[in-house]
Amino acid sequence: MPKTPDATRRSDRSRRAILDAALALVGEVGYNKLTIEAIAARAGVGKQTIYRWWPSKAAVLLDASLALAGDAETEAGWTGFPDTGDLAADLKQVLRATVDEFNDEKYEAPARALTAAGATDPELGARFTEQLLEPQLALYEARLRTAVEAGRLAPDTDLRLMVEMLVGPLTYRWLMRTAPLTHAYTDALVDRVLAGVANVTAR
Repeated sequence: MPKTPDATRRSDRSRRAILDAALALVGEVGYNKLTIEAIAARAGVGKQTIYRWWPSKAAVLLDASLALAGDAETEAGWTGFPDTGDLAADLKQVLRATVDEFNDEKYEAPARALTAAGATDPELGARFTEQLLEPQLALYEARLRTAVEAGRLAPDTDLRLMVEMLVGPLTYRWLMRTAPLTHAYTDALVDRVLAGVANVTAR
């Protein structure tokens, strides 16, 4: 008796093909020129298949960006923010991995396009921040909170400000291409931020 086709598996393959197509195309043509029709053609599906799952290209790109982030974590063997007891080492490890991702062509072009799209599409930008960026920033805050509880940072440390001091310069250098992104840069960034926080605490 012939096996019944696995509709769930076929559906998953189609969804992944659509997300991969969206990422490839947004890196090639940019957000403004991206269309549902082009995504459907690249993925080998009908555009109604896309509209059955997503209401707009912005929604497709959001899911595609979430999938991209998940792929990066899987390839890096990500099991959560490290907590070895050495805050500087843990921050350097995560920021080095971020640099590696930013420097990987597979992720860079879509990430740049998605960042630009979020800046011009308020709905996409808000959802991108809520569903992707905020959870990542929360991981930094949670690790810093552990350091506060362990007495490594002052109790009144502004955790969000400290996270932005770490991530902001890295993101700026990547977006503006003001200088190469290297592990040495992120290591120096971590050392300077921690030293600055320590100096403020000591006053």
